[in-house]
Amino acid sequence: MKRLIIAIFLGATALTAPVASSSAQDFNPFEIGGALGAAIPVGDFGDEADVGYNATFILGYKPAFSPLGFRFDAAYNEMGDEVFTDESFQIPSFTGNLVFEMPTAGFRPYLIGGAGLYRVGTSISGIEAENKFGFNAGAGISMPLSGFKVFVEARYNHVSFDAGNVTFVPITFGAIF
Repeated sequence: MKRLIIAIFLGATALTAPVASSSAQDFNPFEIGGALGAAIPVGDFGDEADVGYNATFILGYKPAFSPLGFRFDAAYNEMGDEVFTDESFQIPSFTGNLVFEMPTAGFRPYLIGGAGLYRVGTSISGIEAENKFGFNAGAGISMPLSGFKVFVEARYNHVSFDAGNVTFVPITFGAIF
């Protein structure tokens, strides 16, 4: 886990070294991007699942001169099952999120949170996947470059079921254009 965090940090540092700025006339409020990283199960779900991976597709809208933006994320999380070692948990999600970016130069910290549909399933035969609403909240740091920005973020995801909760934290590194 330490190696993954160090690799993400070093990758972000290497990509953010050649900083350039674009003019205001080149501003486009619509964003598209993606992210990859680790999905870490927490709470009771952490007793059943192993660390896995996350892949996220991002569509966003960030008005000029506003710290508040909107982001739609389509994510896929897969984590191993600690009980049945050949099995896994799959959690695709579709969430709408608000993003509050701190107005600073260079590195820009931000808060993100929202809600949406999560489909929690497993590869164990005979167990059906369930669609449930859930929420997420987290924080990140972005760095604008020439024509795009890179970011590192972590978000707590929570989905409630009659039998319990599924909670996990994806830590991702990505780019938005």
